[in-house]
Formats: sequence, C-alpha cells, structure tokens
Amino acid sequence: EVQLQASGGGLVQPGGSLRLSCAASGFTFRNYDMSWLRQAPGKGPEWVSGINSGGGRTYAADSVKGRFTISRDNAKNTLYLRMNSLKPEDTAVYYCAKSFNGLGPRGQGTLVTVSS
Repeated sequence: EVQLQASGGGLVQPGGSLRLSCAASGFTFRNYDMSWLRQAPGKGPEWVSGINSGGGRTYAADSVKGRFTISRDNAKNTLYLRMNSLKPEDTAVYYCAKSFNGLGPRGQGTLVTVSS
C-alpha cells in the first residue's frame, strides 16, 4: 500500500521560510518521479513542483519559481520542499504525490498558513 505522509507545515510570517517533508513507503521510492501539490481554501488543487526519480531534473510552477526548491533523498525515502520568501497567497494544504505531474496517489497533506 502506497503511503505518503507530509509534515513540516505551520504558521509563518510573510517573508519567512519552511521546509516540508514527505515520508514515502509501500513502493520503491527511488524508481518514481514525485511532486508537490497544494490546495488553498475554496480553490482547486495546484501543481507546485516536480522532480524526476534520480533528483537531477526539477520543475516548478511560475507562482513559486525562485522561491521554492524541491529535492529528495532516495536513501531515506523522503521528498522535500524548501519554501522561502513565503507570501499570504502560499497559504494552502500541501500534498506530495507519486508522479511528476501530481496526478498520482497523494497522501495526507500538511497545512501551511502565511500570515502576520
């Protein structure tokens, strides 16, 4: 059974930083592309960033490019999202997904709230 558990969310002031983690189990993590999605209150899901299985190729949505960095540690079966220069519009539940484009299985999310 695929399990994806995101963590690391919380309340942060505008301009602050957070690092999200996603612990993966139930599949061979190193063989799969992965991604982060988010869903803001009252809105649909938005793809944030994707990374290939080896970690050498990444892409980010224009809305987060230059501020968010996706990475992975295949030895630890863990996906990361480093978020800098956070804005109120980044407030959302963040999910990790077992695919590059976010359409694969996703686990329980973690809430990020950006507010002063």
